[in-house]
Amino acid sequence: MNQELKNIRQYLMTGVSYMIPIVVIGGVLIALAIALSGVEAGKGAVVTNPIFKNMLDIGVAAFSMMVPVLAGFIAYGIADRPGIAPGLVGGVLAANLKAGFLGGILAGFIAGYVAKWIKSWDVPISMKPIMPIFVIPLLSALIVGGLMIYVIGTPIAGLMETMTAGLKAMGQGNAVVLALVMGAMIAFDMGGPVNKVAFLFGAAMIGEGIYTVMGPVAVAICIPPLGMGLATLLAPKKYSEMEREAGYGALAMGMIGITEGAIPFAASDPVRVIPSIVFGSAIGAAVAAMFAVGDHAPHGGPIVLPVVDNPLMFIVAILVGVAITALTVNTLKKPISEELDSEESGISA
Repeated sequence: MNQELKNIRQYLMTGVSYMIPIVVIGGVLIALAIALSGVEAGKGAVVTNPIFKNMLDIGVAAFSMMVPVLAGFIAYGIADRPGIAPGLVGGVLAANLKAGFLGGILAGFIAGYVAKWIKSWDVPISMKPIMPIFVIPLLSALIVGGLMIYVIGTPIAGLMETMTAGLKAMGQGNAVVLALVMGAMIAFDMGGPVNKVAFLFGAAMIGEGIYTVMGPVAVAICIPPLGMGLATLLAPKKYSEMEREAGYGALAMGMIGITEGAIPFAASDPVRVIPSIVFGSAIGAAVAAMFAVGDHAPHGGPIVLPVVDNPLMFIVAILVGVAITALTVNTLKKPISEELDSEESGISA
């Protein structure tokens, strides 16, 4: 059991290691383009300069590869090269279905284990040369694709509708409770279906002239990347060199409201990271709600400060959430060396 858990973590880390450069390219270029262009009330980020627009397009193109690369190389870790193609296909479908990085992880594991299973088939010698380049990728892609479309896609769509209806039912009767829920949703899957429901609900309220829903959302959006970036600076021994480098990119992305900057950390250690960022974002959003922070732009992070009502408490709410996230995750994590020792001792036992 301990060996299998170690293997699963290794597969995750394989996917994350290949994904991090994609996240950095996409996140930093998008952040630069938006930072140099600014945001407008009612519109959010507005990039019109041709050079910055091209920079933004390159960043978006890189970001669109994030989930497929994660899924593809998780599958590669499990099944070697025959797993890459079906993993990439599953990752693209996860992205198209708005399943986020969690959907990508699921697609990667399905593709990897299916490909590994097909590799174990006892086939005639004449078929062996075509197995890794034709049979395994084709059958694996069909299986993972069918599962993503028919089994996973429909529940995700239904979940989004249910969550949207739930948020509408809550209204603004208890702004702090609503902010707690939306802050937690924003952080939970960082761009996935749960995040999107909360973000789109806050953005829709701007159209109704209600800015105190988007305000807490704008706070919650930047807390996961800023919190994880700060965590790597406060306790570098608890993070790999790869994660420490990703921390600098996460800080840049957080300043510009790109929640996905925390995904590499959540993908490599979801059990500790996701509860920590959810806790920090929920509390930060609640603080913003208590002081009626409003945001006139469908965007988040410190970059929206010029279009925020009660900007001082907007900053305070972010700082509170970031501190809670960083301290919580660092409390839960062990130094890398200790974690490896405990894993190995558990295996030997």
